[in-house]
Amino acid sequence: MAIVPMKRLELYGLKRERKAILEFLQLRGVVEVHTPKEADTLFSRTDTSQASLEFEQNVQIPEQAVKLLDEYAPVKTSMFASLEGRPPVSQKEYDNLWKKAPALLGKGREIIDLGKRIADDSAQILRLEAQLESLKPWLSLDIPLDSKGTAHSRIFAGTLPEDLDEPALKNRLAQLLPKIPGVEVEVLSHQPQQTCLFCLCHKQDAAPVEEALRSLGFTYPAFSSDLPPAQQAEQIKQEIHQLDQDREDAKKDIISRANQRRELLLAADYYHVRAEKYRILGGLWQSPHVFFLTGYLPAEDAPQLLSDLENRFTLSAEVVDPDPEEDVPVKLKNGFFTAPMESVVAGYSLPGKNEIDPSSVMALLYYILFGLMLSDAAYGLLIVLGCGLALLKFPNMERSLRKSLRMFFFCGISTTVWGVLFGSYFGDAIPVIARTFFNTEITIPALWFTPLDDPMRLLLFSFALGIVHLFTGLGVQFYQLARRKKYADALYDVVFWYLLVGGLIVLLLSTEMFVTMVNLPFRIPGIVGTVAGILAGVGAVGIVCTAGRESRNPFKRLLKGLYGLYNVSGYLSDILSYSRLLALGLATGVIATVFNQMGSMLGGGVLGAIFFTVVFLIGHTMNLAINVLGAYVHTNRLQYVEFFGKFYEGGGRAYEPFAAHTRHFQIKEEK
Repeated sequence: MAIVPMKRLELYGLKRERKAILEFLQLRGVVEVHTPKEADTLFSRTDTSQASLEFEQNVQIPEQAVKLLDEYAPVKTSMFASLEGRPPVSQKEYDNLWKKAPALLGKGREIIDLGKRIADDSAQILRLEAQLESLKPWLSLDIPLDSKGTAHSRIFAGTLPEDLDEPALKNRLAQLLPKIPGVEVEVLSHQPQQTCLFCLCHKQDAAPVEEALRSLGFTYPAFSSDLPPAQQAEQIKQEIHQLDQDREDAKKDIISRANQRRELLLAADYYHVRAEKYRILGGLWQSPHVFFLTGYLPAEDAPQLLSDLENRFTLSAEVVDPDPEEDVPVKLKNGFFTAPMESVVAGYSLPGKNEIDPSSVMALLYYILFGLMLSDAAYGLLIVLGCGLALLKFPNMERSLRKSLRMFFFCGISTTVWGVLFGSYFGDAIPVIARTFFNTEITIPALWFTPLDDPMRLLLFSFALGIVHLFTGLGVQFYQLARRKKYADALYDVVFWYLLVGGLIVLLLSTEMFVTMVNLPFRIPGIVGTVAGILAGVGAVGIVCTAGRESRNPFKRLLKGLYGLYNVSGYLSDILSYSRLLALGLATGVIATVFNQMGSMLGGGVLGAIFFTVVFLIGHTMNLAINVLGAYVHTNRLQYVEFFGKFYEGGGRAYEPFAAHTRHFQIKEEK
């Protein structure tokens, strides 16, 4: 239960040192800068939006350049690239970036210009190829398309909107021009919905010939040239070849710059960090000579930070306790075993005021519940090996991902333990393989019992585990109330419910009917059941009398008390919801058994072994994936709904320190 105590930093410094102080705080990364909305009239803010925007634009330049490098000179990545995390960069190398960053921007612009050159060449090639395609119907014409004729002749070259061969076209013109001799027409090409033609006539007959052609839908070509189509096409081909060569040269130039990828990404991180610094700078209140800064930081970091600030800069700084009404950020700090639960807690909501961090309380029960839902030793070992190897092999893995894998590592251990207790190793794969391929019987007996043979026992155990889970949540609520010295509330809201629910459970276990119905191996003595019933009655009376205690009207108080007592049905619903432990645990084993039986349908032999192997690999991979997801989702649900519902509201705000939030590299401080 580790919520890091927070302090508020109040710092006054010389204006000329504000950038250096901000850079120092950013590299330390422990202060969440909080800018007051109002300040003394002597102070004002500096507009840094333009500078911040300029730095953000500078971030885009190297990142766009790297995208081009990735396109034309891709780096081979493994299937585990997402686990590798950001590569480290030393603090010294990062500090020296201010000398190299402007030059790196220039290199990035050069790569971007090469990319634009490639894009322009490609667009021009597409345009020319389209033009070349449109010239194909005219290639048999040996004069330019825009030729108009000679001193005594008139030429028409164009298209008709239908498919006509030469005889059909001549017949049409003969009908339209019966009194005009000497009209020569040639169909250069024809295809559905288009006929390309060449027509020659005497100059004095040009007007009626053109009118006749227009009546057939004649149009001139959309393009023209002083060269015949065949020569024009050859010229276009040469131009395409030159553009293609230029494009290839630009690609080769980009590929030759692949070794600049790392430095460009470093420059992007550098300008991203500077942009963040200038956003903070724009929020500071400043006078002509002084500025002030406030923020929150962990109490454990405060002494060293104050000492370093006072040794490096001329300033006045102190650390004070935040006021109770302040919206203080929340930072969780847990050990190796419990830290993975922080992401689960954050998925619901961080602790609010007067609440504890539930990570430590929920960790053990979370792992137990997850393992019980999956409950196969082989699956558990696969999870343990996979997560363990990933954690060892990838030291630069992102912290959040490392915590998640560590959580599944512990869940895998729990799954393995439950699998051994229930005798499940890929379901019943061991006896099926032994019987099918070796004609023998080999089994690994369960250390406790086999759920498929005795599901009622697993159901009762699931309910018992659920009761422990719920009562643990009530215990946390008791602790929170007692810590705030609300002892009466702890009695009313926790102890009375312990008496009521616990008493009813013990009373139920003392009845012969219930014990016989569920086949329990024990029965609580009747006298104990009687005492439990009395305590349950005391708890019920206490709840009725105190659940509506905030109301001054006795009638309303009684009604609210009765409604509060009705919430005992909610406890029954919560306990019954733990039957999902049985359902998911059985589902894993049943599905695994089905796949084993399917794989053994062809019996022994080579063909049977091949078939079994294929079915085994595909089936158990699917079963593992589906049931891991199911166990994760339902374990979270039991935490969020049943467990957190007893003591936890959340509403805390995450601690987000002003730091060097890089995208591509991790800055490693040198010791």
